[in-house]
Amino acid sequence: MDDDPMVRTGLRLILGGEPDLDLVGEAADGRQAMSVIRDLRPDVVLMDIRMPHQDGLTTTELLLAQPDPPRILVLTTFDADDMVLRALQLGADGFLLKDTPPPKMIEAVRTVAKGEPVLSPSVARQVIAAATGGGEPQRPKAQRELTKLTQREREVAIEVARGNSNAEIAEHLHMSVATVKANITRIFSKLGTDSRVQVAIKVHNAGLL
Repeated sequence: MDDDPMVRTGLRLILGGEPDLDLVGEAADGRQAMSVIRDLRPDVVLMDIRMPHQDGLTTTELLLAQPDPPRILVLTTFDADDMVLRALQLGADGFLLKDTPPPKMIEAVRTVAKGEPVLSPSVARQVIAAATGGGEPQRPKAQRELTKLTQREREVAIEVARGNSNAEIAEHLHMSVATVKANITRIFSKLGTDSRVQVAIKVHNAGLL
């Protein structure tokens, strides 16, 4: 979903040749994107932030408010874009720079399709810092929220905040990937969150990183 036809053409060339990826549709603005996504029900959406008629931020919010929404990867030209940060806070599954090398872009789409975020540790630190502004005024509240977690869940939450994938968390904490996923589901429930970025922000605000 991008208003630039050259970007859409590039994405078609990058993703269209992969045997396990089906490029089912595209749109030039947010309103058109809503219609295309409603009709085609894709698993993953590449969402540009700045589009005419209805921007990607509004479109992301509307999509994620619906039952069984698609996974959303935000497309941007800058890794410190405030609108990207807002999309992640709303529950987007990560973001890609538009100049991401094709192999990494393909890998990112596959990763998000499996239910894991695309947010490198360095980017995670930037996003969390921008979202919290230091986090001190929110620290007591975040610390109270994290008392709802067991010790093991807290360890998993910290790994999530570091930007680690499920497989990396499993390796670091000597757990199975299935157990990591189960812990993350419980963490989401206990903290009232629906994205790993939101968990990371709470961990940062609590002073655990």
